[in-house]
Amino acid sequence: MLKHLVALTCLSGLMLGAIQAQTPSPKRVTIRVDLTQTQVPLKPIWAWFGYDEPNYTYMKDGKKLLAELAKLSPVPVYVRAHSLLVTGDGTAAPKWGSTNAYTEDAQGNPVYNWTIVDRIFDTYIERGMKPIAQIGFMPEAMSTHPQPYRHQWSPGTSYNEIFTGWAYPPKDYDKWAELVYQWVTHSVKRYGRKEVESWYWELWNEPDIPYWKGTTEEYIKLYDYSADAVKRALPTARMGGPEVTGPGSPKAALFLKTFLDHIVSGKNYVTGRVGAPLDFITFHAKGAPKLVDGVVRMDMGKQLRDIDKGFDIIASYPTLKGLPIIIGESDPEGCAACSEDFHPQNAYRNGTMYPTYTAASFARKFDLAASRGVNLLGAVTWAFEFENQPWFRGFRDLATNGVDKPVLNVFRMFGMMTGKRATVDQQGLAYDYRRVRDESIRAEPDINALAALDTKQAAIMVWNYHDDNRLDSASRVSVQVRGIPAKAVQLHHYRVDQTHSNSFEVWKTMGSPQQPTAQQLNQLEKAGQLDELTPPTQLLITNGAATLDFVLPRQGVSLLKMTWK
Repeated sequence: MLKHLVALTCLSGLMLGAIQAQTPSPKRVTIRVDLTQTQVPLKPIWAWFGYDEPNYTYMKDGKKLLAELAKLSPVPVYVRAHSLLVTGDGTAAPKWGSTNAYTEDAQGNPVYNWTIVDRIFDTYIERGMKPIAQIGFMPEAMSTHPQPYRHQWSPGTSYNEIFTGWAYPPKDYDKWAELVYQWVTHSVKRYGRKEVESWYWELWNEPDIPYWKGTTEEYIKLYDYSADAVKRALPTARMGGPEVTGPGSPKAALFLKTFLDHIVSGKNYVTGRVGAPLDFITFHAKGAPKLVDGVVRMDMGKQLRDIDKGFDIIASYPTLKGLPIIIGESDPEGCAACSEDFHPQNAYRNGTMYPTYTAASFARKFDLAASRGVNLLGAVTWAFEFENQPWFRGFRDLATNGVDKPVLNVFRMFGMMTGKRATVDQQGLAYDYRRVRDESIRAEPDINALAALDTKQAAIMVWNYHDDNRLDSASRVSVQVRGIPAKAVQLHHYRVDQTHSNSFEVWKTMGSPQQPTAQQLNQLEKAGQLDELTPPTQLLITNGAATLDFVLPRQGVSLLKMTWK
């Protein structure tokens, strides 16, 4: 039994504003962390982001947010964007983007223009970021059904309106392959071989739904031509796919299996030999929120079942099981641009539910990968920003008008978790990954932790999450840590809740202004940063153990970071 050596208790001044009615529940939740029991390295699977609108990349707020994403991570952040080969003038709009990389002259000869693509990738490279270079979508001059091409979708209109001429197969697969070859060749010349070798090249997005208007076999043919072109231009390039939707769907699962069967034993459309090159495997996973009695209810279980099924399918291929897996979109639901004003079930996005869901779900992704024995490399959060939109409109984004939302602060917390994963004793805790996968979080709240140990520090992320977005009673949490390899540590306690690291609540207290003053904007930007619950504390450690006691509100996240010399 651990001796009580140090207690950090924060019981006053914590419950304000929207959680004023919360009272700590009488039952204390005890979480035991053993730093002497470390597992595999805690991979930064969170350092991956993506979005539909590539032209936001180099706009004012886009560049600002990318700089913040790069800054929060100790490793290069990977970025995935759609529409990098779409025809158009570069005008940005929700679920639309273009680069005009490929057009044809009057005689049908290719005309390559990398100006906008370079502007996008330059923005990443300048910040030390890396692209997941998505090969898609179909240029207008190459599409088998080019008209209509540019869609005019906006939030509130039918999602099906976005699937226009860019979603079709090419008229000429050789021209397509040459486009891909020219793009990779150009990238090597511009950025250098070593840099491009660190990227990931992939084909298309969600080809099992109308993002791809061809057949499964036509996608496989396109993959063979694309992979061959990438490897001809740079034999050491990393090529993957197929970026299907959640494998919990029978249609997506069948598509993924058919694709992997081809990789292993199919006849290659280009070479005529068996199989095709595959360096990493991708699929998507989404939850499904809904309104229940006027309250948002999340469904984390659905997202985890998608992930688990994808892992299960990949693990069934002995020669592919060890390949890196990138969950190309891994989110609470499926449409970042479907704003709260038209989709009230998305009201979780501005406040503290989104960051708490993120903390709890990412921890279970590690567990699912370990249980299936697969190599999870990254999980892309499909959220960025929407330029020049109303404040806190309810998009699934990380910032609004240049002000960071609460969810971004959980990624700042993740950025401080380095080293090896340390053991968190699940005994007595209500949820493990199996129960969340099978039932979601519908009974008692999920109060749990993820821990990491590095050379001179330990970090413990603790969350208090429930699928129902009700700010019920807060909980007393006791984190008992053993194996601290120091006699004294400095403790930082970071917090995301209603009154910390929360620009949304500050904005509401201002009267929800759509044109904040300069003073208000400065206040909002400050509120968007990661805040500490208490000032840093020096703790004396005896026998390598400490007990940290605090109150954690519902839909709140704490990061306890201990450093030593």
